[in-house]
Amino acid sequence: MRTKTSLSVWGVFLAAGLLLSGCAHPGAAPVTSLDPRYRVGPVLFSDDFQRDNGQWVAELEKGGRVVIGAGKMEINVPGGCTVWFRPEITGPVMIEYDATVLQAGGVNDRVSDLNCFWMAQDARSPGDIFATHRSGQFADYDQLRCYYVGQGGNTNITTRFRRYIGVADNRPLLPENDLHDTAFLLKPNAKQHLQLVACGGLIQYYRDGRKIFELNDPTPYTHGWFALRTTWNHMIVENFSVRKLNQVD
Repeated sequence: MRTKTSLSVWGVFLAAGLLLSGCAHPGAAPVTSLDPRYRVGPVLFSDDFQRDNGQWVAELEKGGRVVIGAGKMEINVPGGCTVWFRPEITGPVMIEYDATVLQAGGVNDRVSDLNCFWMAQDARSPGDIFATHRSGQFADYDQLRCYYVGQGGNTNITTRFRRYIGVADNRPLLPENDLHDTAFLLKPNAKQHLQLVACGGLIQYYRDGRKIFELNDPTPYTHGWFALRTTWNHMIVENFSVRKLNQVD
C-alpha cells in the first residue's frame, strides 16, 4: 500500500493506464438492478485485492497499516484513515464492495466507523484530489464536495448520510439522515455488501440489498473520487468494483 507521500513513478503510470482502460471485466456476472430508475451495466473498474497494483492511496493520521494481498485490503489503524481509489469516477455508477469490521482482541479492534466518500472533489483542488495535502484527521475533509456515509460512527451509535458542500467546519446533516436504531449499526465480524449509487441526481446507499439512504439531488456531484474512511479501526475490504449504470427514462 502506497501512502500519499510515497507514490512511485510506476504507480502514477499505472493509474493513467487504468483510467484509459477502465480495468474492465466484460465477463463479470450481471447484477440485478436495485431500482427501476436504472439498469446495472458493465464493470468499469475493479480490484480483487490479490496484490497491491497501485490503485489505492492511504492518508493516515497516526500511522497504522493498510495492506493489500491474498484477496483483501486489511486496514488496521490507531487513528484517522482515508484510503482513496486512485482513478477518478464519472457517473452514472454503482460502487460496491464487501467490508467486515473485526473484533478479535486486537488493539485497534474497535467496532466503529465503516465510512466512505464518493463522487468527491476537494474545493481546494477540484481537478485533482491528490493535489491537496490531507493529514488523515477528519476535519481535513470538511472541504470536500461529495456524498458521505458514516456507518456505525461515534463508537457504533450513529449511522449518518451527509452531502458535503466544500466549506470548512460545515458538514450539513438532515435529521432524517441521522439514524440510531441498531438495525443500521455495525455487527462485529459480519461481512456486509455495500452499494453506493450516483445516477444523475439519484444518490443511494445500500447495505446487503437494503436501501438505507436516498437523496434526490437537484445539483448532483456527477464525477469525483471514492474513498474508504475510518478511525481507530480494524477491518477487511473485499471484492471492490465500479459498474456503469444506465438511466431509465
